[in-house]
Amino acid sequence: MKQGFEATTRDIMVEVQVFYLDDQSSPAEGQFVWAYHVSIINHGTMTIQLLRRSWRITDAHGRIRHVHGEGVVGEQPILTPGKHYNYTSGAVLAMPSGFMAGQYHMREMPSGALFDVEIPAFNLDSPHGDNRRH
Repeated sequence: MKQGFEATTRDIMVEVQVFYLDDQSSPAEGQFVWAYHVSIINHGTMTIQLLRRSWRITDAHGRIRHVHGEGVVGEQPILTPGKHYNYTSGAVLAMPSGFMAGQYHMREMPSGALFDVEIPAFNLDSPHGDNRRH
């Protein structure tokens, strides 16, 4: 299953594609796995750097887990005007559905001004649950 989501903040577009990984999931053991592919595109005129990320991961029962970290997949990419950065990561839930949303914490270069870019909320839906809640 593949779904696409996007949001734009200050001319920075974030696109997310979500894939349920049936071969890595184990519904009988309460393990549901998704991969998500993110593209960050700088449509602005300033060079920017992604410093940190903050995620809110919500399961189908409304339980929220917050995840914060430096960069993404071990990197703090710099995007000049017109450039993009892509990465793939994953999420594991104990339930067959949920959703994720968050922010990338960025810095303008060379000014050093800090700002946040919204990551669009995206569904984590497996074929094993009632997905009408989203």
